[in-house]
Formats: sequence, C-alpha cells, structure tokens
Amino acid sequence: MDEVEFWELVDAAREDAEGDPEEQADLLVERLVRLDPEAVLDFARHFESRYHRAYHWDLWGAAWVLLDGASDDAFDFFRCWLIGQGREVFEGAVHDPDALAELLDDFDEEIDGDAEDLGYAADEAYEQLTGTVAPDLDLPPAPAEPEGTPIDFENEALLADRYPRLWSRFRI
Repeated sequence: MDEVEFWELVDAAREDAEGDPEEQADLLVERLVRLDPEAVLDFARHFESRYHRAYHWDLWGAAWVLLDGASDDAFDFFRCWLIGQGREVFEGAVHDPDALAELLDDFDEEIDGDAEDLGYAADEAYEQLTGTVAPDLDLPPAPAEPEGTPIDFENEALLADRYPRLWSRFRI
C-alpha cells in the first residue's frame, strides 16, 4: 500500500462516517479486513509514521487551544484524529498548526479532536484477518519527547500570541 492508497482509505472512511471519529474507525476496520494482512501492516506503518511526525510541541499547543487543554493522552488521541482528517488537514497542521483555524470547517469539542479508536484500526483488522496480534512494524522508535521547543500551555497570553487565528476563532 502506498501513501495515496493510505489517504484514500482514511478519506473514504471519514466521508462515509460523516465526521464521526468512532464510526470512521469502525468503517476503516471493515475496509482493512478486505485487504491482505501485509497491506494492513503497510497501512499501520503509514499511520504510525504520521502519528510520530505529529509529535511536536507546536501541534500540542494547537490541540490545547482547540480542546481547552490537552493531557498527554488527549494529545495522543488528537494526533489520531488529525490523521483521520485527511492529508490536506494533516499536512497543513504539521506545517503550520495555527492554520487549523482555516483547515477545519467546524470543531466540536465533544466529538472532534479525539479519535483513539483510529489508532487501533489496523491492529484490530490484522487480528481479525490472522487471529494473531500484529507484529512489530520495524519503524524507528517513537520520540521520547515532542519535537521543538516546549510551550507553557497554562499561559493564555502566550497561546493567544502563538496561535492568533485558532485563538480568535475557537477561544474568543
């Protein structure tokens, strides 16, 4: 599975789920079990590499603004959700987290920003296909700390200054 096929699966599941992250994860599992196990592992590799790529302080700050706070776990689930939004939103946010103000049509804290189940879709599909747990993906280890410079998330003035578009759209 190449990168284009990965994003096509993510996009189709999101569109059919009408933006509901839990439904998107269920649909993704349904689609992945139609593939062979190696393709499912390829999907998992694509997902995991993007998940690690999004482990950045600047993106965590954007999640903090959108979610009105984001613990370690909340940021993990946010990164899964961000991948689930598709290539354009993901790449745009990784490049410029404040651009999420324009990249997102809407954001509902109760539904959006948390897609933990998306992170397990490939594992679940692989187990359904093979009856075994997915093997190690042979990817570089996850970074111990986010990339970039740490941010004081409790400093609202700093967040408003660093993410002016997100702040004005989602916090004022």
